[in-house]
Amino acid sequence: MHKLSLVLITRDAAHLLPDALKSGAFADETLVLDSGSADQTLGVAKAHGARVERHEWLGFGAQKHKAVSLAAHDWVFVLDADERITSALRDEILDALRHPAADAYLVPRLNEFFGKVVKTCGMYPDYSIRLFNRKRAQFDDAPVHERVRAAGGERFRVAKMQNPMIHLAYDSVEQFITKQNRYAGLSRKNPSVFKALFSPLWTFLKLYILKRGFADGWRGFVISKLYAQYTFWKYIR
Repeated sequence: MHKLSLVLITRDAAHLLPDALKSGAFADETLVLDSGSADQTLGVAKAHGARVERHEWLGFGAQKHKAVSLAAHDWVFVLDADERITSALRDEILDALRHPAADAYLVPRLNEFFGKVVKTCGMYPDYSIRLFNRKRAQFDDAPVHERVRAAGGERFRVAKMQNPMIHLAYDSVEQFITKQNRYAGLSRKNPSVFKALFSPLWTFLKLYILKRGFADGWRGFVISKLYAQYTFWKYIR
C-alpha cells in the first residue's frame, strides 16, 4: 500500500482543527502549514501528532502547493480545517492506495449550510481533486478557487470517489457574507457594469430555479441570493 500524507493549510483554525485531524488520523503523516495563527492552532495540531510548518500567506493555490511539497509522501490528501473525512470515504481512500487506478481522485462534498446539509443549489456532488500523486498532479497558483492540474503539463488519470466528505460551509449568514466578500476581492474580474447587473440575476435564477434551491426552503433562497451578491461584487470592484 502507498503511504499517505494528510495535508492542511491553516490560520486561526483551532476551533475546527481537532475534528478535521481526527477524521484523517489513518494517514501515515499529517502536515499542517500555518500562515500566522494567533490562536491555539499550532498547539492543537501538535497535540494531534501533526508536523507543523510555517510560511507567509501566498494565496490559496500557491499555499497548498507549498504544503504538498513539504509532505513526506507522494500520495497526499488535502483537507481544509472545516472539512471531515467520513469513515466510508476513509475506507475508499485506503482501497485506492492499495491499487491506484488513477493519478488523482475527485471527491464529492456534502456542504452544510446553517446547520443542515444542502444538496440543491448545485451544492452536490461538488467534486474537487483531493487525493493525488504529487509526481503527477499539483495545485495551480490561483489566489482563490484553486485547482489541481497535471504536473509539468502532462496528462494524468482522474477517477471519482463515491463517498463524500463533509464540509461545514457556513454557520450563519454573517459568516457567509464575510467569507464571500473576501473571495470576491481575491477573484476580482475586470469591472463590467453590464455583467454586474445581469450576471447576479442569472446566478440567482440558476441556483434557485434550475438547481432547485427552492426545495431547501429559506436556506435555498438565502444561498442563491448571497451567491448572486458575490457575483455582483466580483464584477463591480
